Amino acid sequence: MWCRSRFGDARGGREARRGRGVGKVVVITGGAGGIGLATAWRFAREGAKVTLLDVDAAALENARAALAADGHEVRAIPCDVRDAAQCRAAIEEVVSSWGGVDVLVNNAGIAHRSLFAETDEAVVRRVMDVNFFGAVHCTQAALPSVLSRGGSVVAISSVAGFAPLVGRTGYAASKHALHGFFDSLRAEVGGRGVHVMLVCPSYVDTAIDRHALGGDGSAAAASKVVVGKLDAPADVADAIVEGVLARRALVVPSAVAKYAWWLSRIAPSVYVRVMKQRQGPEFGLTS
Repeated sequence: MWCRSRFGDARGGREARRGRGVGKVVVITGGAGGIGLATAWRFAREGAKVTLLDVDAAALENARAALAADGHEVRAIPCDVRDAAQCRAAIEEVVSSWGGVDVLVNNAGIAHRSLFAETDEAVVRRVMDVNFFGAVHCTQAALPSVLSRGGSVVAISSVAGFAPLVGRTGYAASKHALHGFFDSLRAEVGGRGVHVMLVCPSYVDTAIDRHALGGDGSAAAASKVVVGKLDAPADVADAIVEGVLARRALVVPSAVAKYAWWLSRIAPSVYVRVMKQRQGPEFGLTS
């Protein structure tokens, strides 16, 4: 039971208990696809008003149109989360139109796949700009409204946010940074009625790894390694929404991710050995 409460594994299901989000205003970055879009559908089915932010304007409009066609209240605002001014403008538009922000889901992210010794610094900076500073920009813009409404701030992290991962040093750094930032933010604003939650999936069936950057910033070759079955974005979205409704601090939504959590804490050297056995050969690491 402690594990269930700690990790937030309870999933209400996409057909369970409608209406718990009626009237709530939800903003989701990286909302045009993957986990972001699946989360938008789940919140919308709970009755929430959803705003999607994404840098891909065409995919964003397709997502908005699909949700609207199903009868949901939805807005779409093109936004590059690396630009703090764009984030402020987007949040201001939501507040002006719908009165405030109840839930911010910081989901926008990119990945890279290359050994650090073969990775340009610009690649690491780009990953940090999207994954970490993008979340900082949107949170800073939305926090006054979230504070006034006793709402939630969510950050989509990863197993790489609490454990090492070879071939993705910049990605892991960006996700570890989210934990330091949002755990500290929780300590600052939790007593003022704001819920802050980190979500740590394992491998999810989205485009993020397929579109990963290589060490020189070009597209990386397709990964040959998958640890366990890919999680469905809809399952992760279920866990996110249930976690928000239950106001959990941490959601680790799959068996593989939970295994990584426990092993990396109980026996960190064993975790590194197992992880390198599975991930290392892709990068020529044999020990």
